[in-house]
Amino acid sequence: MGKPKALLLGIIDHAQESWNKLSETAELMTPNARSREEFIEECKSGRFDGVVAAYRTFASFAITGQIDKDLVPHFPESLKFICNNGAGYDQVDIPACSSRGILVSNVPKMVDDATADTNMFLILGALRAFNVSMINLRNGSWRGHPPPPLGHDPQGKVLGILGMGGIGRNLKKKAEAFDMKVIYYNRKKLSDELSGGAEYVSFDELLARSDVLSLNLPLNPHTRHTISTKEFEKMKMGVVIVNTARGAVMDEDALVKALDSGKVWSAGLDVYEEEPKIHPGLVANPHVCLLPHMGTWTVETQTKMEEWNIGNVRAALEKGKLNNVVPEQAEMV
Repeated sequence: MGKPKALLLGIIDHAQESWNKLSETAELMTPNARSREEFIEECKSGRFDGVVAAYRTFASFAITGQIDKDLVPHFPESLKFICNNGAGYDQVDIPACSSRGILVSNVPKMVDDATADTNMFLILGALRAFNVSMINLRNGSWRGHPPPPLGHDPQGKVLGILGMGGIGRNLKKKAEAFDMKVIYYNRKKLSDELSGGAEYVSFDELLARSDVLSLNLPLNPHTRHTISTKEFEKMKMGVVIVNTARGAVMDEDALVKALDSGKVWSAGLDVYEEEPKIHPGLVANPHVCLLPHMGTWTVETQTKMEEWNIGNVRAALEKGKLNNVVPEQAEMV
């Protein structure tokens, strides 16, 4: 019996040495395909027969597209594990994988610090309205003529965190260093120890009380457009919105209208509904601080992510199980 096989979907940039070490006990494969159609044909050809685990990066989307109910049936019967190199896994159809008995892992804790750092940067930038004068400065007009409106201090402001997972809890600690008061809404109330003593409130109370609302919830069919027109109507006039989760948890068109009306004073965004496309109303508004999805864009964090994901592949090959599975599959292990 030959070595078990592992399939690399995408590129490993920082932990290549660890990946190569897997070759001691496994056969490492990469697809020749350069499109979804070619990938499906390669699966049909039997080339991937015997593959037990797949290491997936977001860069692989250009080849495989969404790992959905149309693609999953073409995977080899031997495939039992998909290791997703990211905290978010909305490009992987979990029910489709579960129906085939394929377990999926993600990279939870490794992204928390870098994403929460980005979150805090956007909170400060949006509150202080720095983006307006940064644009004016580069255009040679110093702060601008007339100067921009005064910004706001974070001290004493109520930060509402929607989604108190690892990133939300990390953000709480950072925000409290700026003397912000943190409240949160989650699918379920956390223990005081896990929440760090943050006040748990209802969804409607979170919307009504927040001076700054941070979106930190995963994207799935239940969370799409969690924030839209009726939610904006429940918020304070002049609220600040920050999103480092997934673009589609918020209705961008509704956000643009809320910004234009003044309901939302400013926003800080790292993610968008149709990346890399950005709503023109957001691009045109100088009060919106925009980043091109850079929450984990650091050498240290991406190295930790790759190492964690490789560890999951190794566990799949050597132990027949993953070090972690996504919450939707917790009952399968």
